[in-house]
Amino acid sequence: MEKKIIGVATDHAGFPLKQFVLQYLEKNGYEVKDYGTWSDASVDYPDFGHALAEGIEKGEVDCGIAMCGSGEGISMTLNKHQGVRAGLCWNVEVAHLIRQHNNANCLVMPGRFISNREAEVIMNEYLKTPFEGGRHQTRIDKIPLK
Repeated sequence: MEKKIIGVATDHAGFPLKQFVLQYLEKNGYEVKDYGTWSDASVDYPDFGHALAEGIEKGEVDCGIAMCGSGEGISMTLNKHQGVRAGLCWNVEVAHLIRQHNNANCLVMPGRFISNREAEVIMNEYLKTPFEGGRHQTRIDKIPLK
């Protein structure tokens, strides 16, 4: 993925990882739009997941990176939006496949369960892997509800 605008969102449980993600993106020359949260005070992940999803759908950002404690809640929220394909990644292999096969436009990571080093490897893979197209595009076209 060429260097574009990346939206970032989290709840309080993913906030420490989000701080690392922002540093990683800045260091690697990406422009970032921060959809919150901005502290570790308890908040509701849907508020920030919906904001990021709307940013993706409106074209404010080219893709997103989101976190919450398990990654599940914010992933569920993001995937309620017809224009979002969010993939929860715990390892580099899944990060590769969500881009190559699913053309995921949002990477989700479990803030409480992966290290900064693991997050870095996952982001590297997600951001460098191209979409394969072909039969995978046919499958993606079947995802949205009509």
